[in-house]
Amino acid sequence: MLVIENLNYTSRATIFFQRFSVIFTDILFIYAVRECCRCVNGKRAAKDILEKPTFILAVLLLWNFGLLIVDHIHFQYNGFLFGLMLLSVARLCQKRYLEGALLFAVLLHFKHIYMYVAPAYGIYLLRSYCFTANNADGSLKWRSFSFLHVTLLGLIVCLVSALSLGPFIVLGQLPQVISRLFPFKRGLCHAYWAPNFWALYNAMDKALTIFGLKCNFLDPTKIPRASMTGGLVQEFQHTVLPSVTPLATLICTFISILPSVFCLWFKPQGPRGFLQCLVLCALSSFMFGWHVHEKAILLAILPLSLLSVQRAKDAGIYLILTTTGHFSLFPLLFTAPELPIKILLMLLFTVYSFSSLKSLFRRERPLLNWLETIYLIQLVPLEIFCEIIFPLTPWKRHFPFVPLLLTSVYCALGVTYAWLKLYVSVLTERISVRQKAE
Repeated sequence: MLVIENLNYTSRATIFFQRFSVIFTDILFIYAVRECCRCVNGKRAAKDILEKPTFILAVLLLWNFGLLIVDHIHFQYNGFLFGLMLLSVARLCQKRYLEGALLFAVLLHFKHIYMYVAPAYGIYLLRSYCFTANNADGSLKWRSFSFLHVTLLGLIVCLVSALSLGPFIVLGQLPQVISRLFPFKRGLCHAYWAPNFWALYNAMDKALTIFGLKCNFLDPTKIPRASMTGGLVQEFQHTVLPSVTPLATLICTFISILPSVFCLWFKPQGPRGFLQCLVLCALSSFMFGWHVHEKAILLAILPLSLLSVQRAKDAGIYLILTTTGHFSLFPLLFTAPELPIKILLMLLFTVYSFSSLKSLFRRERPLLNWLETIYLIQLVPLEIFCEIIFPLTPWKRHFPFVPLLLTSVYCALGVTYAWLKLYVSVLTERISVRQKAE
């Protein structure tokens, strides 16, 4: 198993090791979920344990469809990593700031994708831990700055970084590590487009290219064939729209994150505000990042679960994001035996999510409006077309990427809508006097 040259090696022992190691490391995720449930506001009392916010949150996290198929069918260790993230969130909610910072620093060195949410952690720790007091109107009391607290946070970051990167620095391999962490030559999008802004951008470029060819505005000999839809991980150029560079995606990501960070600083709402900023940072990076994987949507879905059991508006956004985000993961399981498994698991989780949250907020307005409901229902005929109808048509041989394109673009509409709706909710939310005092 450890012979690098043997790329086609396989054995039952290896499979058992991988599967059982994933199951074993999920113990941390289970503990983190328990700690997050302890942080949930328990104002909504319920006689039936099945209707308690803590129970609903535990199910939404522990039986999350996306995490289940990515770890236990597709095979990865995301449960362990999300366990570290949720545990760090729980520690910050419990005002155990140094523990939360340590856990996130360790998490960041396990997998650098969590840099997406680093701004939320940095600003929240600076606002809530490094500055120890607020004025009566909720504004920052600048004189409360604690140099000791900043020093402690700096020591934690430096210590973890030294332990993680120190050996590579000593051996002179740090440039090699950085080149592998940020592989810009892989192209703007993955082989299967993640359902984000660039999926819509690519689709628009394709549509304009077809229109240009039909109207003889473009020269067919100068257009690269299937450059974006060939299923290859590589750099490519857009035909009509301007091609996107890594710097452009970085700027777009930075700009899209700024409003949420400003809200966390100027409109502090404690742990709730931190969670909102964390989700928005994750979604903004997912929307505009370079070479984003579809699995990265879980980085927003899981922390949004904590907000969904506390307020009806957040629950509605959660239902939209989780349904479209999970559906966008279907192409990861593409074999025939996996088709009924993924559909059944998706149905079970989605039905429970809708029924439990609807029951929790039954005294408030409907969680989804009629347009949102119609959009989500249309996922059913889309799946039927992609999995049953399209393979029977002659288009499959000439346009094999069509099901992936339709899935990516349609889900991108839902993810974009959820991102915008959450942003509008955060920016227009009024802060109570009690929240300002806190």
